[in-house]
Amino acid sequence: MAKVIKVENLSKAYQLGNFGTGTISRDLERFWARMRGKEDPFLKIGEINDRTKKGESDIVWSLKDINFEVEQGDAVGIIGRNGAGKSTLLKILSRVTSPTTGSVKVKGRISSLLEVGTGFHPELSGRENIFLNGAILGMRKAEIKRKFDEIVDFAGVERYIDTPVKRYSSGMYVRLAFAVAAHLESEILIVDEVLAVGDAEFQKKCLGKMGDISKGEGRTVLFVSHNMAAITSFCKTAMLLTNGSIYNMGKDVNQIITTYLTNFDTMDQNKGIWNNLNSSYQNVYFSPIKFEIKDEGGNTINYPIANNKKIFIEITAEINELDPAFTVGYALYDDQGQLIYWSYHADTDENTWPKLKIGINILKSEIPIRTINEGKFRIEMIASLHYRKWILEPGNNNPAIILEIVGGLSDSPLWIMKRPGILAPVIKWTSI
Repeated sequence: MAKVIKVENLSKAYQLGNFGTGTISRDLERFWARMRGKEDPFLKIGEINDRTKKGESDIVWSLKDINFEVEQGDAVGIIGRNGAGKSTLLKILSRVTSPTTGSVKVKGRISSLLEVGTGFHPELSGRENIFLNGAILGMRKAEIKRKFDEIVDFAGVERYIDTPVKRYSSGMYVRLAFAVAAHLESEILIVDEVLAVGDAEFQKKCLGKMGDISKGEGRTVLFVSHNMAAITSFCKTAMLLTNGSIYNMGKDVNQIITTYLTNFDTMDQNKGIWNNLNSSYQNVYFSPIKFEIKDEGGNTINYPIANNKKIFIEITAEINELDPAFTVGYALYDDQGQLIYWSYHADTDENTWPKLKIGINILKSEIPIRTINEGKFRIEMIASLHYRKWILEPGNNNPAIILEIVGGLSDSPLWIMKRPGILAPVIKWTSI
């Protein structure tokens, strides 16, 4: 297969705080170096982009010495923690921003979808924005006209096509934006984590379209996502970024995902308990304070626990504003990022759920005993006002904790080893 993307020694540096060097002479020296195509003389010293540690320098490398090649028709899934450099890499490949050092060689036209509504004008209608966005992406007017009906049908916004997009929901925005980008006859499609805005049906539709683009049309797709199930099902190659560098890249997608979830995912830092230490998850409705896994005695579980022991999920949060449709709960994922189930507290049935109140609330829920199989699981806090209007959207790097289950069915000698499957319930049988 021909190489369509070749990246060599790619690095991108950002300066924190003020952008000037401090003196006019140094600013002129930097300008003169840039005019001659030389490296910035004041970016030679910097630190890797590890957001968890306080640095000594005000220069950080969002990307550092990146080298890789992508073949035509390949579907590459790019994964990594927030701040790993994924979006920066896509912006450089899309020519939104330029690298500090290194080179990027691309063969073919690129269409990219990096942020919801990029290239849309809020005062223009959906119809007008299709032509505007298509032109920005490099489509000719005749090409847009020829594909207009197909774009509208895929986006599913025909009823609102002549309505200003400022009245669209974020989901409608991304539907239309993805439809335009996906129908551009480009050789390379670049998609950042924007599909999370859409509902499950549309995400499935988008993954199907990207599969058609990659497998059926032989075009190349680069896809950033925190949804490991989507990466596994769609991508033939995976790239794991950490602190601005490529930790691993190859065709064994499952192995790379396992490496990420085991060693680099943010959940691995929160075994058994998550605290909102930096108040980064505050919003108008509630502020999560603590998210814990506890045993029957009320102790935090930060160690492997037997599958025949009782396990409780506890959420402590301050409710700022009550809404009848407000719900909070958790989503349980396996070590491949596959959703197992959602569990909600819904403040709609006084006989089933405790009543929420303004102020501090502590909600406790039991994971049914002998339900989950052995292995490592990710439990993520989720919250919404009603279905499809998320406050903390599933699969979107929310507060998360890790749970590790080991065998413990001493009274069930038939199952002394791990059973196949994600769940391993003990089902009662009777003879009739």
